[in-house]
Amino acid sequence: MELTKEDQVALEKLGQLAGENGIRIAGGTLRRTSSRFCLGVEHGDYNGTELFGVGTDRFIWMGYRPNGTNKVRLFSGNFPQDGRIEYTIGNVPAPKSAAIAETWGRFPYGIDYILKREGFKLKQGIDAVLFGNIPGGGMSRSASLCINLILSLFDVNGLRVEKQVQIVDLAQAVENDYIGSPCGKLDQTMVLFAREGMGTYYNPKDRSIEYVPIGSGATDFRIVVLDTGTDRPGLEKATYAVRRRECEEFVGILQKAGFAITCLADVKDEALYHRIMDQFGRSHPNHSDRLNYIYHAQQRFYQMMDAWRAGRIETVGAIFRQDGLGLRDDYKISGPELETMCDAVRTVPGVLGERMLGGGDKGASGALVRAESVEAVKQAVEAAYPRSRPAYQDKYAAHVCKVVDGVRTYPGVL
Repeated sequence: MELTKEDQVALEKLGQLAGENGIRIAGGTLRRTSSRFCLGVEHGDYNGTELFGVGTDRFIWMGYRPNGTNKVRLFSGNFPQDGRIEYTIGNVPAPKSAAIAETWGRFPYGIDYILKREGFKLKQGIDAVLFGNIPGGGMSRSASLCINLILSLFDVNGLRVEKQVQIVDLAQAVENDYIGSPCGKLDQTMVLFAREGMGTYYNPKDRSIEYVPIGSGATDFRIVVLDTGTDRPGLEKATYAVRRRECEEFVGILQKAGFAITCLADVKDEALYHRIMDQFGRSHPNHSDRLNYIYHAQQRFYQMMDAWRAGRIETVGAIFRQDGLGLRDDYKISGPELETMCDAVRTVPGVLGERMLGGGDKGASGALVRAESVEAVKQAVEAAYPRSRPAYQDKYAAHVCKVVDGVRTYPGVL
């Protein structure tokens, strides 16, 4: 597999970082992991829904080689203020401790902790440098990092899993159990399994993966990620944690009331949905709003999948837009800067749909755009966003993305 021009630029950057920080990676391996763009159901993973998305070409690149010791030495070009992250295998700070709260090192620390807990024996340390261009909210930077680190440590230690979905579980456990971020499995799944030019469909019932090409005759379109320039706190500090807790609380309330469900995604039948809303809509308005979004998003999900397979990208875009309104009004997970971006592009001819992305509050929005309208979208954002959000006038960006493989590995190129 040949390096792309972007990979070659990253390779030079990694070499420079390694030289400047005394980390030896010559003769080693380059691993690239992607970002992701969820088409549905955003915030559905921890509610039990089926999922569909693509890998996108904003990446984390890691150059690494085994170092013949039991130590791990890392440097990130994105967080130079943290210096070199160094630790002995099996000896990392305690989970959720103050020592990890403000450093990106919490991710490699967490991987060491989780792998040890789950019985994976690391003996071989690595020297590695990392660099990425994934925006800091909405495109799964942390999931991409975890997948990259886990696969790389598995590589140098000769470790394997029976099923690839176990990598997803390990990456989720790093964030849930070590860092304290209550993420689901959406991000890790979409990064690990993404394939160039294909949509990735995940069914949680049997944990199956299906690759779905868009139907023939589809309108030529682009994915545009609208980075608001905002810094989003970890999910554990955001509205995300509140929403997840509300959904879990409502499941418990419904179970006590005699409803045989295990998650909000179990509410698919229209009669069941109306029974719940009639009984709890007034007494539990916030909980009911969360269910309202999940119920209708699931109905739209199957319509969206049918449209994707048939090449009706206009319908996919319209559903993407409807989901955004539901996330804004019912799930209440969006944020003012995210909605400013949506407002800026919504009326541009050729924009098929737009909404916030990812964990919510801050970060990025996204749009599905006819190819010939991409420049008009960029111009609309340049005209409207800095005027409405002057605090971020030097930080925002519009990224035009391609659908790519989630993971690529280039041995011996360093």
